[in-house]
Amino acid sequence: MLTILRDITMAVATADDFASALSLLVTQTKQAMKTQCCSLYLLEEQQLVLSATDGLASEAVGKVKMPLTQGLVGLVAQREEPINLADAHQHPRFKRFKEASEEGYRAFLAVPIIYQKQILGVLVVQQTNERQFSESEEAFLMTLAAQLAMTVREQRHKDVVSRTDEQMLYSGTKAASGIVIGHALVLGGDIDIIQAKQRCEDIDNELVLLGQALKSCRETISSLSQRFDFEQEVEVQSIFSALLLLLEDSSLGGEYRQEVLQGWTAVSAVSQVSQKYIDQFLQMDDAYLKERASDIRELGQRVLRELIEPQRINLELDVPVVLVTKEATATMLAEFPRHKLVGIVTETGGVNSHAAILARAMGVPAIIGVEGVLKAGLDGKQVIVNADRGQLLVTPTETMVNEYRSLISAQRALADKFAKELPLPAQTTDGKRVHLYLNAGLLSSLSSEIAEGADGIGLYRTEIPFMLQSRFPSEAEQVDVYRQVLQAAEQRPVVMRTLDVGGDKPLPYFPIAEENPFLGWRGIRLSLDHPELFLVQLRAMLQAAQSGHQLHILLPMVSSLDEIDQALAYLEQAYQELRIDSGLNLQRPKVGIMLEVPALLYQMREVAMKVDFVSVGSNDLTQYLLAVDRNNPRVSALYDCYHPGILRALQRARKDCYQYDLPISICGELAGEPIGVILLIAMGYEQLSMNQGSLAKINYLIRRVSVADLSELLDVALSLNNGAEVKQLVKQYFTDKQLDSYLVS
Repeated sequence: MLTILRDITMAVATADDFASALSLLVTQTKQAMKTQCCSLYLLEEQQLVLSATDGLASEAVGKVKMPLTQGLVGLVAQREEPINLADAHQHPRFKRFKEASEEGYRAFLAVPIIYQKQILGVLVVQQTNERQFSESEEAFLMTLAAQLAMTVREQRHKDVVSRTDEQMLYSGTKAASGIVIGHALVLGGDIDIIQAKQRCEDIDNELVLLGQALKSCRETISSLSQRFDFEQEVEVQSIFSALLLLLEDSSLGGEYRQEVLQGWTAVSAVSQVSQKYIDQFLQMDDAYLKERASDIRELGQRVLRELIEPQRINLELDVPVVLVTKEATATMLAEFPRHKLVGIVTETGGVNSHAAILARAMGVPAIIGVEGVLKAGLDGKQVIVNADRGQLLVTPTETMVNEYRSLISAQRALADKFAKELPLPAQTTDGKRVHLYLNAGLLSSLSSEIAEGADGIGLYRTEIPFMLQSRFPSEAEQVDVYRQVLQAAEQRPVVMRTLDVGGDKPLPYFPIAEENPFLGWRGIRLSLDHPELFLVQLRAMLQAAQSGHQLHILLPMVSSLDEIDQALAYLEQAYQELRIDSGLNLQRPKVGIMLEVPALLYQMREVAMKVDFVSVGSNDLTQYLLAVDRNNPRVSALYDCYHPGILRALQRARKDCYQYDLPISICGELAGEPIGVILLIAMGYEQLSMNQGSLAKINYLIRRVSVADLSELLDVALSLNNGAEVKQLVKQYFTDKQLDSYLVS
């Protein structure tokens, strides 16, 4: 039975097109159940449409339609449960469609196809003889429908795209935010890494050619890297440094030479060495190491270009360009004139890939993981990149272009409006001062971000520099990074979170394989198990801060008081080592914990006796309180930070911390959302940390509300049944106070 289910599901999933997928589904289901008829009805605009059949009249496909209120098929969709009848003709909801030629069928079994609470359609099997289908047959069909739900939905989505000849909408993942309009420039990798193997007649000449190509590549990469201010963009610098290292004789450059010395042409040598390492990296299980195959390919293509078509790349662009490619590389992006490259779309790549990091540093909107764009014939076509929603719109109508231009203009106007008030304090109309801090991870542009109205850095994610390395960064490297962060803050407080990896943030060179990583070895748990790493990080933070009062150290994923004690002991050890052994004049930093694990909600009194402050990680706290993995598409809809239970937990945390004189802030996404800010201020939160893009908007909002009004609003919100009601309540508040509707977004 399991084999049959798997075979049907795989056949549907791998079908060439939607119509073939549906045809395979009904035919194979009919054969598996040994019935005389199988049909599939799909829900379209509140009507069930016969979309495929093996047993009814084929000409009825697409013509037989019924609302949910009619027919037995409609009843199945209405009830969202199966119907099993020995004689369907006797049921009051039976409806005959002459064009379907189903008069001869009596036995009827139908089950709904449901994906994430939404009815997609109904799967039906029928027979001529009067009999009720067995329990095992019913169970089989229900199981099949459940397994097929996602597959049918995905195939249907592909069909919608493929049936649209000109205007196409593609979806991907945001790598760098923003909305732009431009013309697609498709680069598919014009130099193939696979070149024909050729023996050479003059090894010395080939070595000269290879040396010239390597020298040219070094000069090009070094020149490209000069476009960036390395003092502020260390991550970008490390990308180009890594490529230059690969060209050295001790790395790929030397292996290229060895191949030539064995009698191969320079082109063959570069191709063979590159292919060997690309294959090796692609076979590795670790995601980061797999991604390094792209570095080898990029470098190989660059050297080959110098050997085959030297000095060829020179883009003459006269319109704003959206680069469309399989996988953007750092040097590829850097070669574009910065005033012409307005957007990036790739088929592959990760949010933390080198290209994504560079796109964010350049301020260029980028979408990754957009399937099928290279084969869609987009070159030269006008496109709209809505990276905020992960969407690529191809050949938009003039009306759409005008709408998006209006949207972009409106966003700029709003941003300017917000920015004008950013230098002013975030203070409510009745005098309540709220301090706004910045969440940061990349050094890129940090100086400009922190200069624009933030009261300090409320969360510096130290794991980002760790993730950008191919090994654990040394103590000296960490000191350098942390010192730059503190200097950028210009004497304002900086909360540095100790290494927080695991869960959805694995280190590339320290893989952690767990069945349930979010409840596993992550955050402070990992640090305490590796004191040699933890002590290095603590020493680096203390040295970067020296005798200043800026530094605050934040411990992530704390679940017990013992973990706090152990962490404080290691901090004291690091402090004493530096003070005694190195003679440094150090200031003990304030230490806090992230409130993410619900158990600590009930130990605030004990926590207050050990640490100096608390920072609420609302994302993880919500995830753990609701038992919902927010990255799992099957349950992500249940993740609701406005759930009244979550709000009550946040209110309790604020009250307990106030009672025990323990400063508390919030650094999750809730702190950067207008609806969330309204509720948090009502609870008494005075310190909010958010992404730079939210600072001006939130400051603008706070200056237009009063705590007195919000307190009444909170009382009502906490009495509601669900998050949807809470959001509607706050939206109505915005309307009543005549606040602009964009603050709700």
